[in-house]
Amino acid sequence: MSIESRAINGRPTNPVGLGCMSLSWAYGDRPADADGITLLHRAIDLGYDHFDTARLYGLGHNETLVGQALQGRRDKVFLASKMGIFASGERRGVDCKPETIREQLEISLRLLQTDHIDLYYMHRRDFTVPIEESVGAMADLIREGKIGAIGLSEMSAETLRRASAVHPIAAMQTEYSPWTRQAEIAVLEACRETGTTFVAFSPVGRGALANGVADPAALGEGDIRPGMPRFQGANWTHNQGLLRQYQALATAAGVTAAQLSLAWVLSSGDHVVAIPGTAKIPHLEENIARWDWVIPADLAAKVDALINHETVAGHRYAKAMQATIETEDFAQAFELL
Repeated sequence: MSIESRAINGRPTNPVGLGCMSLSWAYGDRPADADGITLLHRAIDLGYDHFDTARLYGLGHNETLVGQALQGRRDKVFLASKMGIFASGERRGVDCKPETIREQLEISLRLLQTDHIDLYYMHRRDFTVPIEESVGAMADLIREGKIGAIGLSEMSAETLRRASAVHPIAAMQTEYSPWTRQAEIAVLEACRETGTTFVAFSPVGRGALANGVADPAALGEGDIRPGMPRFQGANWTHNQGLLRQYQALATAAGVTAAQLSLAWVLSSGDHVVAIPGTAKIPHLEENIARWDWVIPADLAAKVDALINHETVAGHRYAKAMQATIETEDFAQAFELL
């Protein structure tokens, strides 16, 4: 049994796409641009046909890199980008005013060296602007042929329904993996109801569910994970015990830890796709190698029981970042610290 391609805005795509962020920011040192372009070309050759970037990633570097890599290959990729989060020095916030949406799109089109972005997201909810107003501005961009579809990121089921009443929402992007389950509260079902594709980012737990984190403290200054509660102190010690048991499940199934997590995510519904990110070609190859493997129900149940919001210690974000996320949350994240 295998998984067929899954549609985003009516376009069939491989269920495993590519999150491009780590080629510019957040997970250690930025690779050389030539290496990043080589990885993106390899991704296309392997069958990745959905690339996800954003204005925020590297403050324009990521869109520039993706744009360079797609020269002569633009038609091979369903291209997604995001706007809404701004960062300049110590200033950081969210701006989804209609005029800002249009300004940011023009910058993205220039950096990506394209006249059309297939899927354009609001990266976060701007609470100073009615969601209907922001969606209306994005609908204008569809009518102008500059974007193909509207996406939302890290927003609630209620916001999705309000947005969908103005214009169809093609995708909702939210963190989702066995150890990040907030989407199960309401958003996964709301996406099913509204015909919205659910795009799971960090589907291998920011590397934790891929044997990618040995010691968070040693990840380096440019890595965001040491600042996340579940990678800290006693929380991490506790979580390591879960991860060892998780690895044993993957080994027994004949897959890698990352492949097990991706299969688990994709088993959540045929409206779900995943966009693992990496800056390393061996991981790129690993993530797509078993994209069509369907996790047996009994194994999925074992993963569910082992790693979930009640067993993992620590919230996915520090408190300052939590304030910017509208996705429904559990009443209390289990924390040892």
